[in-house]
Amino acid sequence: MDTGALRKFAQSARNLLISQVAAKLDLVLDPSSAARREHPSAVRELENAIRSSDRKQVIEQVAYTWFNRFTALRFMDACGYTNPRVVSPADGQTRPEILSEAMSGSVPDGASPQIAALLSGRSPSNDPQAEAYRLLLVQACNQWHGPMPFMFEEIDDYTELLMPEDLLSQTSILAQLRKVMNEEACQDVEIIGWLYQFYISEKKDQVFAGLKKNQKITAENIPAATQLFTPHWIVRYLVENSLGRLWLLNRPQSKLAARMDYYIAPEEAETDFLKIRRPEDIRICDPACGSGHMLTYAFDLLYAIYEEEGYEATEIPGLILTHNLTGIEIDDRAGALAAFALAMKAAAKLGRRRFLRMEAKPDICVLQNVTFTDAEMQDVAAVVGRDMFTDELRVSLQQFEQAKNFGSLIVPKLRDPAETLRVVEARDLGSDLLLKEVQARVVAVLRMAETLLPKYHVVVANPPYMGSAGMNAVLKSWIEKHFKAAKLDAMTCFMDRATKLTKPKGAWGMINLPSWLFLGSYSKFRTAFLLQNRISSFLHLGRGVFGPDFGSVAFVASRIQDKPQHRGCYLKLYEQHSLVRTPEEIQRKFLERDCEIYLSDQNNFLKIPGAPVAYWHNSAVYEAFEGRQVSQVARPMIGIQSGDNDRFYRQWQEVCRADISTSIHSMEDTSDRLVWAPLQRGGDARKWYGNNSYVVNLSNSASDIKSVENSSLRNSSEYFQECVSWNRLSNGRFYPRHVDKGFAFDDVSPFLTTTQEATTADLLACLGSSASQFFVRSFSTGYKTEVGHVAPLPLPNDAIGARDWNRQIRRAVHIARSDWDAYETSWDFSTHPLLRTDRRAETLEDSYAALRTYWQGITVEMQRLEEENNRIFIDAYGLQDELTPEVPVEEITLICNPAHRYGGKANQEELEARLRADTMAEFLSYAVGCMFGRYSLDGPGLILANQGETLADYLARVPQPSFMPDEDNVIPVLDGDWFPDDITERFRLFLSTTFGAEKLQENLRFIEKALDKDVRKYFTRDFYNDHVRRYKKRPIYWMFSSPKGSFNALIYMHRYRPDTVSVVLNEYLREFITKLETERARLEQLADDASASQSQRTKALKDVTGIIIQIDELTKWEREVMFPLAQKQLEIDLDDGVKANYPLFGDALKPIKGLEAADE
Repeated sequence: MDTGALRKFAQSARNLLISQVAAKLDLVLDPSSAARREHPSAVRELENAIRSSDRKQVIEQVAYTWFNRFTALRFMDACGYTNPRVVSPADGQTRPEILSEAMSGSVPDGASPQIAALLSGRSPSNDPQAEAYRLLLVQACNQWHGPMPFMFEEIDDYTELLMPEDLLSQTSILAQLRKVMNEEACQDVEIIGWLYQFYISEKKDQVFAGLKKNQKITAENIPAATQLFTPHWIVRYLVENSLGRLWLLNRPQSKLAARMDYYIAPEEAETDFLKIRRPEDIRICDPACGSGHMLTYAFDLLYAIYEEEGYEATEIPGLILTHNLTGIEIDDRAGALAAFALAMKAAAKLGRRRFLRMEAKPDICVLQNVTFTDAEMQDVAAVVGRDMFTDELRVSLQQFEQAKNFGSLIVPKLRDPAETLRVVEARDLGSDLLLKEVQARVVAVLRMAETLLPKYHVVVANPPYMGSAGMNAVLKSWIEKHFKAAKLDAMTCFMDRATKLTKPKGAWGMINLPSWLFLGSYSKFRTAFLLQNRISSFLHLGRGVFGPDFGSVAFVASRIQDKPQHRGCYLKLYEQHSLVRTPEEIQRKFLERDCEIYLSDQNNFLKIPGAPVAYWHNSAVYEAFEGRQVSQVARPMIGIQSGDNDRFYRQWQEVCRADISTSIHSMEDTSDRLVWAPLQRGGDARKWYGNNSYVVNLSNSASDIKSVENSSLRNSSEYFQECVSWNRLSNGRFYPRHVDKGFAFDDVSPFLTTTQEATTADLLACLGSSASQFFVRSFSTGYKTEVGHVAPLPLPNDAIGARDWNRQIRRAVHIARSDWDAYETSWDFSTHPLLRTDRRAETLEDSYAALRTYWQGITVEMQRLEEENNRIFIDAYGLQDELTPEVPVEEITLICNPAHRYGGKANQEELEARLRADTMAEFLSYAVGCMFGRYSLDGPGLILANQGETLADYLARVPQPSFMPDEDNVIPVLDGDWFPDDITERFRLFLSTTFGAEKLQENLRFIEKALDKDVRKYFTRDFYNDHVRRYKKRPIYWMFSSPKGSFNALIYMHRYRPDTVSVVLNEYLREFITKLETERARLEQLADDASASQSQRTKALKDVTGIIIQIDELTKWEREVMFPLAQKQLEIDLDDGVKANYPLFGDALKPIKGLEAADE
């Protein structure tokens, strides 16, 4: 099945139908329309529908109604259930067969005589064939109303008036439909479900876009927002391991297992199961049935069961529909499709004639809102009789006022609605129309309530996915009241509901998202689930079943509370959480058992705090959790939620260094002054130390943050202490690191402070071990490592205290710190490591060789330290059978370690080449820093790093520099040496100063070989992109750049003054244009010089053309951009940040892609 073609068609069909229905609506509602004269009641009904909902909703509903009918008719045409075909032509024809036959005089029985009149010309029409075909369509739909009333309501209402136009052309929706719903595709009724999923996909996108704007999911949008079509093999797994398993337990001699490719046989024989006497006794429910995919496969399996029991083939479909299958849905359209899909299953078994005679109808209950006023309750008493009008009935009748919102989660108060329903239906109210209408509503409620009783042997579902944050207020409040433990997501509420819908010892299966498995917020729900159910099999699917954005799990459980030791079968069908595979690849891994398989007793999960479904552990792991936990010797916490990160957070290089305070002890230290405090805020995968990249504005005791709605300075009394932190968004890796005193913490960098019982080094050693990483996976296999994942980590009793490994961990922290500080993105950066006296040689090449040897040495040492630390804790926990101490070199998280820094599949030679190139680029970046005075060859660390500082400030700190910074804070970056302070010439001087003039050419060759280009080309093409990337889109050097890049000049933002643009304009841009004019004149003269060679003259003419283009570009840029900007004398405030300041200069500066993105 070409799902790509189905998606494209369904989405375009929706837009086409909506536009056509909207156009018809305007015509019908026109005051002078023919419809008002000919169909006044239908027009009134239409107007009432618009008043009760809205115009857009009516259009959506009618468009989808016709989409449903068209797809259903095409499916039946392709399968041979229609005669003649309604939307399909006969072989070799182009018109629908029903129209061709009518044109030949064979009009269907009961059809409107207007059809023949139109086709014979007796009735005038602008398009008689189209008008006749519309009437034929209506007649066909009405004809199918008897066998399938759920899909084909009798058409005598406004849906007929709004039928789309253009149904006969070769570009019509029916022509497109026939292409994608070819006869091969229609061999499986699953195609109907796919079309439904794709039809509503754009609506789903719209709803999710609204969620980002804090628009909640309204009741009418719940279907579009929460529907996900289940892959067929997952459906088979769920049905075969619930229905199939239950049948095999009751019929051990059955051969059914031979046809169940996705069945997982139990490890041991089971004796405690729900007894079934005959197939008719089995009740199966899908409480969120959508288009009926689960039910259609259950039909197939039930058919095989009935066959095996010796039932007549002609009786089986009717028996299944009458006794076995129930679907519950809130979306009328999906419910109609589910019923249609089951009907088509029956038709496929019976053939057209027997199917048309079959009286049984699919049991699909589409929940409807039903309301009774207080006054009407008196009428209800009259309808049901005073003796049956109990409090339970009264409550039940009121439970369905929000049925479209609450869906199958409603638990009817009335325990036996069937008896009440029998009495109410039998009551004869004579000619009392008012009471009859009340009676109809009571019957509707009782039928819905009866469907929602806990009477099912098997429940299977793909539930709606909707977090509490997206729920509308009414739904959220109701769920919080009725599903306290499961309230965080609709899917967990449905897990709770599935348990209650299932009979004791019955089986239920579900596919959903894995968030409930490990998150601490689901711990109460998880505990209840594990106590009430016994997992028989479980598939941990990873990403790909529902696309790349999230993982999924599928499982089958039995409603058995008294659970002696029982081992369920758990299949882990992914290698890495972030790896996305196709559904077909996941299916292959299941069938071939190309996966990790675990047999685990779920009682062990309850031994772990929060009861995570950590199925992969052995007994030693579960025993470890019976001892002390991290939370007993430390306090894990989260930090600031600012409410406006763009306003309060900066990368440290954006603000004045003098305003960053690294010696804060408490929030009191920030009162009555400007303070940017160091902030831990996530970052790269980094262990032991680092990611000190951000600062937060805590000025005046963070009064501005406190004033923002939804902001919070959580646990602020614990900030600024020496502690341990980690990245909450961890991509499956838990990398704790030491944090110095003086830091605040964002909520994406949880942290923990220790008690007197344990030092920071103690906890860091323990948490940094492979054992803790292993334990963290008990709570999270996803992208996040939360406080709730770290707090319950077990501590070995003999591994906290004074040990030799404390010194080793301090050494690991020291190595990681020196690695972090070796790069200019650290505020403790001193000088480039190539210029350190202990590694500096006569040439740059020899210096790099010495540096590389040092880097390799500390990488090996760090690897040894980590492996020794792992060994200590593996032994302490007794995990020798689970873990080895070895650490792959790519997991040594040092920037100087190319195996970690670049990863991937590059070989060692390629890694070395990248590291050498990046080190040379970093050396050039440091040189530019020295050119601007940010750094000095004659002093460590930052020199000029505060707003408005000048060369005079530099000379006050470095009186006799060996390399003088640029005087006017403008360094041209051009393709030739047009200016004496050109960046390439300045770098040559820098290189001569650092490694000697006599070695200049040798050193330049080494750099250019490493960069794979000459230095000037690097500066003009790559430097600024590297700089923006190095500083994560918050550059400190800003590039003035003309539209085509003919002119480029760098400035240092900390030295910016209001007249800096004027300096760029007058001293460089205009001067450059003048020099280009001079060069143009020289070249023109050369082109006319008879003594010059022909090649010289030709080249001169070509160069003149290029220079003219440059002059035109720069003159326009100077006139339209630079001159007006220079006139403004812009002031900037570094505290506002690059994101705010950079755009002030508009088209004067080189664009930075993604600069405008929100700082989440």
